[in-house]
Amino acid sequence: MNASLEVKAKLACLYAGAVWGLFWIPLRALEEAGIHGLWITVVYFLIPTICLTPVTLTRWKHVKKGGLSLQLTAMLSGGALLLYSTSIVYTDVVRAMLLFYLTPIWATILARIFLSDAITPSRILAMAMAILGMLTIFGLGARFPIPQNIGDWLGIASGVLWAIAMVRLRMSESHSAIELTAGFFQWSLIFSASAAFLLAPAYIPKVEQALPALPLLLIFMALLVLPGTYASLWGPKYLSPGIVGLLFMTEIVVGAISVALLAGEPFGIRELTGVLLIAGASMLEPLLALRRPLRNLHPND
Repeated sequence: MNASLEVKAKLACLYAGAVWGLFWIPLRALEEAGIHGLWITVVYFLIPTICLTPVTLTRWKHVKKGGLSLQLTAMLSGGALLLYSTSIVYTDVVRAMLLFYLTPIWATILARIFLSDAITPSRILAMAMAILGMLTIFGLGARFPIPQNIGDWLGIASGVLWAIAMVRLRMSESHSAIELTAGFFQWSLIFSASAAFLLAPAYIPKVEQALPALPLLLIFMALLVLPGTYASLWGPKYLSPGIVGLLFMTEIVVGAISVALLAGEPFGIRELTGVLLIAGASMLEPLLALRRPLRNLHPND
């Protein structure tokens, strides 16, 4: 693969992770508006689905060409996002993030099985640093993230589903990220609406309930969520799923800082140490990859 393309793919994953670190803000705004937890995700996914419907119609030939394989990948990634979004509503933001970001472990195992990717010492070190960083932020043994409620379990399930989606993205490089992004939100809306109508039919939100949060939601969608989603589905096509999981951990860095700044949660030495460990884990393999060409240029150094 072209080295320049690989660098762009890694930057896309780092960017996408950072965007998802702010994902909780409009969700919390909808929750504060009094909308039922299951309907929050319906409102959240409805807007990008409407925005991307013209894209689907104008590129229908490409959607049709992608066939079942394209839709299955979109379903898996969209389902992962739905579970993650719901976990944020039903558990603490930080807990949801930490349990979701066991993803590098699942992705590395799946990539080994289905893609024959090597599990290198640097990958093991990066995962160890990432897990240590998560536990440090979480409070080590005092607050070990053992699932305690439905939100926690949804966080774990979303990570497993996302890892499967990353493997499929790597196996199907030919699928356009444009169609994947549109399908991603469409399937997220279908799944979330089905769950809401089935489990909470009496809590359909009124338009006036969502209106106060609508400006914030529209800004987030236009400036962050839509481009971030595209990046999250384009970059993984060219990288090992295990590396993708590590690069996406910029979400925890941005998420921990944003929660501290905007939600008043503590951010001290412990949190800073955890953030630095996770950031180091995310950057370890990319930095080692940059050193290899330099070593080839100066073999006697």
